[in-house]
Amino acid sequence: MVDFSTVKQLRKHSDASMSACKNALEKADGDMDKAMIFLREEGNKVAQKKAARQTGIGIIEAYVHTTQRIGALLEIRSETDFVARNPEFQKLAHDIAMHIAALSPESISQLLEQPFIKDESKTIDDLLKEAIARFGENIQIAQFSRFEI
Repeated sequence: MVDFSTVKQLRKHSDASMSACKNALEKADGDMDKAMIFLREEGNKVAQKKAARQTGIGIIEAYVHTTQRIGALLEIRSETDFVARNPEFQKLAHDIAMHIAALSPESISQLLEQPFIKDESKTIDDLLKEAIARFGENIQIAQFSRFEI
């Protein structure tokens, strides 16, 4: 049996559902690190299952640095308008646009491989897979542009 505070702590770190966190901790015998690995693996499995699904809806996110000399536009797609309007999806888009402005990737594949500026233990691809697992929909970066004066 896993105590509630440990489940709550794992949820805070992973953003996974309470039941997924509880299940992961039970399979990992209460070990937080092993549970995080389990959640990541499960998220990857979900992302692989959803990868072929069409992403016809999405948003365009703009990020302009406080100096107003660097900016980025990002087109990120989901399967439904319900997810595209979700504040967490919009925050994901904003964070990725900020990452693009900061690190200037040249292609989507290069972007996906880069360590995320807010948490270098994760790549942008990891962020997308976590979001796919959280929302239950395929999410893809369609295109982006970076501008600098």
